Amino acid sequence: MNSIVAPAWVRIVLVVGTLSLLTGTGLLTYHWFYRPTTLNVATGSMDGEAGRIISAIAARLAATNAGVRLNVVETSSALEAANVFSSGKTELAVIRGDVGDLSQAQAVIVIARAVALLIALPGSSLSSIADFKRTVVGVIAGETNRALVRALTNEYDLTRAGVTFKDMVPADARRAFETRQVGAVLAVVPLSEKYLSPLRSLFQSSAKKSPILVPIDSAGAIAEKERAYESFDVPKGTLRGAPPVPDEDLTTLKVSFYLVARKNLDNDLISGLTQALMNARRDLLSELPILAQMTSPDIDPDAYLPVHPGAAAYYNGTQQSFLDKWGNAIFLVPMVFGALVSVLAAAWKFVRAGKPLTHEQALDSLYALASRIRATEFESDLSDIEGEIDRVLQAQRAREKAGDESALDVTALNVAAHRLQSLIHDRRTLLAIQPGSKTRVKRAETI
Repeated sequence: MNSIVAPAWVRIVLVVGTLSLLTGTGLLTYHWFYRPTTLNVATGSMDGEAGRIISAIAARLAATNAGVRLNVVETSSALEAANVFSSGKTELAVIRGDVGDLSQAQAVIVIARAVALLIALPGSSLSSIADFKRTVVGVIAGETNRALVRALTNEYDLTRAGVTFKDMVPADARRAFETRQVGAVLAVVPLSEKYLSPLRSLFQSSAKKSPILVPIDSAGAIAEKERAYESFDVPKGTLRGAPPVPDEDLTTLKVSFYLVARKNLDNDLISGLTQALMNARRDLLSELPILAQMTSPDIDPDAYLPVHPGAAAYYNGTQQSFLDKWGNAIFLVPMVFGALVSVLAAAWKFVRAGKPLTHEQALDSLYALASRIRATEFESDLSDIEGEIDRVLQAQRAREKAGDESALDVTALNVAAHRLQSLIHDRRTLLAIQPGSKTRVKRAETI
């Protein structure tokens, strides 16, 4: 039985289009899986150093084609950066552990650690916090240090002692000391020369009179109550070497600056980010010595700031390998591809279904009808066979008119058709004389 023939150009276009579609789909899939992901990170510090550090890291990630990129959103302080993060405007933030709402934050990496330095005027009689009765303490970056001031006040009952805390910026601190507006200053800074040098410049010290570092002896007790802090011993000679200030190791409080991520970020994404950050740290250490303080956060389950599962996987060495992540896909893709090939083969067969029969196939199809005629028991089947004969003859005659040299010879057509018509006539006669011939019709099946 013949049908419409699909032209060669249609078949070529179909094959080329299919291959192009498959190739394009593969390229898009590759691009989608391996495209860089950009995350917004809020940073903020009084001197802008946090923004410079993260910007340098972001530039390094871009230069090394890391899978994760950073878009730095700078703010004026650590508190504002924490507020931007907690409001959902960024996926990451550099925050201080005792500042802002951290309910949606999980630690990725510790950027730096800052130490609380309580410094009294040179020659002052203030050697311990117990001596601070009715003293005015200047607090550098006072808004950021609210939690620390509250912790000290509660632990040492400084309200009853009449201690007053006054917010100030570094530019005003020196004048405040010179005019005796404050008796001491509280600053929370990393122990690096970049931050210690400005603190030294606040005092007109001499060999006989040096600034006094006041210990926070109850640092351990405070750290137990306020888990954002840790007890820390400032090494001898940190603020000044000769004579050394402090003159021996001194107890105080330490707080960490974290890069945090939102809890709902993908584990693999954060794992890749953590690895990229550690690689950037290694590359930038000579340019930014403060990155020597960059380290992993506390990965214990009961840590003050829980570590993000993706970062924990990197630190624990439990990152999924390529086969772990894509093993199922590698197993399923050949099966899917095989099914797709089968579908394409069926579609190609459907397109080629209309290919004209050769003259041998046409004759064979006519001769095959003879056995069906002899075996049929219903007159209606004979009518169907006559319809098939007509269609074969019409198709071959159309090919002959179109000049197709492979068309079946007219004589052969007539011989075959005459023979089949004779068989049909004889079979009708035989069916008519058999008993029950009036009811010998093909009945529709009922379900």
